[in-house]
Amino acid sequence: MIRFILADLRRFKAGALAVVALIALSVALSVTVTLQERAVRLGSARAAEKFDLLVGAAGSETQLALSAVFLQPSPLPLMSGGVLAKLSDDPRVDFAAPVGFGDSADGYPVVGTTTTLVSALSPALAEGALFTRLGEAVVGADVPKRLGAEIKPMHGAADEGGHTHTEIAYTVTGRMAPTGTAWDRAILVPIRAVWQLHGMEEKAGHEDHDHEGDAHEDHDHDHDHEAHVDANAGLDEHFDAATPGIPAVLVKPKTVADAYRLRQEYRGETTLAVFPAEVLTRLYATLGDARSLLLAIAIGTQVIVIAAILLVTVMHVGARQRQIGALRAFGAPRRSVLAIVWGELFVLFLAGFALGIAVGYAAAEAISASLAATTAVRMPVEFAREDVPLALWFLFLAVLVSLVPAVSALRLSPARALRA
Repeated sequence: MIRFILADLRRFKAGALAVVALIALSVALSVTVTLQERAVRLGSARAAEKFDLLVGAAGSETQLALSAVFLQPSPLPLMSGGVLAKLSDDPRVDFAAPVGFGDSADGYPVVGTTTTLVSALSPALAEGALFTRLGEAVVGADVPKRLGAEIKPMHGAADEGGHTHTEIAYTVTGRMAPTGTAWDRAILVPIRAVWQLHGMEEKAGHEDHDHEGDAHEDHDHDHDHEAHVDANAGLDEHFDAATPGIPAVLVKPKTVADAYRLRQEYRGETTLAVFPAEVLTRLYATLGDARSLLLAIAIGTQVIVIAAILLVTVMHVGARQRQIGALRAFGAPRRSVLAIVWGELFVLFLAGFALGIAVGYAAAEAISASLAATTAVRMPVEFAREDVPLALWFLFLAVLVSLVPAVSALRLSPARALRA
């Protein structure tokens, strides 16, 4: 019987391939949507798990998380540097690391921070050592810079009137181990070098402390001050009330209870404290709505495809009346005819299903690779246990749909079929 089915499929090879292709494309759409949504969710969650609490100036929680955790370029308002000093001295805080944005080099963001954050992101460097002077830098795993290479930071984009800083050229002293996050594409430098490069420490030293919390201050204003940078100066990672304004502070609380207390304490008129994981949860809800819509479209497409396949197969059975009549006339049992007609369509469904899974997986891998190339966030494409019921439902539907032309074939009278 199996040989008969395979021989019959080879005989109608073109039609069989067309049916398999239709089924594969409809299944691939569902598989791609499901796997890609899961990949984005897992990848972003793993990227944010290193950051327990994020403190910034009052504004958008989503933008704060996207800029500070995923390093998406966007101007953030600055908060008082005194917040960093207060967090650094807080007994409930394991560490508080500032992050300063605004510059880039060869398309990679230059982030001002401290050695504490570098060690938190990469406890063991892949090569080299941490920066110890203002003119040194540690690069992410995906930044194509060798140890000893010079990095000339640029303020803004070249096509938007940006300019290269001539006051300093950072020397690469180390490379982080891969983290699977956006920080793999970052260039990390001492935060004080960034402040001095933009004339911010001089400005902070002359301003009255009552005005340090101005949330509308940005780097463009800082260029009104002459920059003085000593690239050979040693690190000073002690912060006080005179610390310049900063866009965000990444905080590692000592306990979960401390994390919630700190978040409540720093959610006020001038500052905002968020758990990046909570922000992502809200984004996942939106992403889940989009996934549901796309899955509905995919299922609708599958229904249309199945209806078209049913129509084609019923017509195909009608065209094979003589063959079916001959089988019945030579004594083939009704169950054998039923199994042959049902088996042919079920084999096509299985082939299309398997091909669709492969195509959908490949498409999700390609999309994830493309996203990872631009964001550096690793997005794992993987199947999960919750995919099993969906696969079983498809197989059950294939069994039922394949019965329709098979039952139709049994209704043909052998004598009538031979006269057709």
